[in-house]
Amino acid sequence: MASHPLLVAPPEVLLKPISVPHRLLLGPGPSNLAPRVLAAGGLQMIGHMHKEMYQIMDEIKQGIQYVFQTKNRLTLAISGSGHSALEAALFNLLEPGDSFLVGVNGIWGQRAAEIGERVGARTHPMTKDPGGHYTLQEVEEGLAQHKPVVLFLTHGESSSGVLQPLEGYGELCHRYQCLLLVDCVASLGGAPIHMDQQGIDVLYSGSQKVLNAPPGTALISFSDKARDKIYSRKTKPYSFYLDIKLLANFWSCDDDKPRTYHHTTPVIGLFSLRESLALIAEEVLRLPTVTTVAVPAGYNWRDIVNYLIDHFSIEITGGLGPSVGKVLRIGLLGYNATRENVDRVAEALKEALQRCPRSQL
Repeated sequence: MASHPLLVAPPEVLLKPISVPHRLLLGPGPSNLAPRVLAAGGLQMIGHMHKEMYQIMDEIKQGIQYVFQTKNRLTLAISGSGHSALEAALFNLLEPGDSFLVGVNGIWGQRAAEIGERVGARTHPMTKDPGGHYTLQEVEEGLAQHKPVVLFLTHGESSSGVLQPLEGYGELCHRYQCLLLVDCVASLGGAPIHMDQQGIDVLYSGSQKVLNAPPGTALISFSDKARDKIYSRKTKPYSFYLDIKLLANFWSCDDDKPRTYHHTTPVIGLFSLRESLALIAEEVLRLPTVTTVAVPAGYNWRDIVNYLIDHFSIEITGGLGPSVGKVLRIGLLGYNATRENVDRVAEALKEALQRCPRSQL
């Protein structure tokens, strides 16, 4: 058997201990982990198809049903960030040629519209400047004109700090035989949401914001109407990994059929997600989750963000998509939402504005 010399030496940086700074994460996510969630992430591995793991998955499903306030059987966690849940929803709901109506008032609506185009749907953006939300009248006009099979709205648009009202939108969509898909990644746990009572057909969120769990798992639930749309598809979804029929079986959401292997789940991440859901079941969390502050005239937002990181180890962020350069985004997510942290970031911002140079922009 041939032996070859090493052409690449062991990297010197990997021969040293890992170095991770301690920071107060007050951006729109990820957020600092609660001690109990952090401890869950340090537990030893078990197999992703062990009976004990299946029990934890069942507990996660119940936790998602609670935080979403839904009785939907087709409720599960996806191995990936909140963005993977967005793709799972659209890959499974939309077929080529379907009409898709999208509320675009920030980056997440932009992403939804692009994914709709990629799967061949007839995508119709309802575009608003950052800071705007959609009225029932505006939505009804779009429904009447485009006759979509799915409407996408972002509940908490973290790129601009807008909370979209949801009361009456599900009922309106159903009058037009349209499914309502809602992104609550930035709002779940910090702003009230009641999936079944508000007539939401598909709801998804992520683990790393108010839930204070590590990034890498996403929560999603489908109403019976949405399930029927998926199970009556004429074509297979573009993604095998995000095929909800296959995931429904693996998460035992399909009438107690034997579970079949689909993929290796992030076991440790699911431990942490389970504990974050347990914490939210034990306490009432706070409102709202992401505060946007206009960048003061004459300042470069990057200077302010960098000053807080360098001098206070506090992370805040700038805008995204249409709000880039216009706002600073400060996240007070779950475990991080304390009066002490509010005071810390306020003092840090005050000093930053005193010390940062005025921009020429």
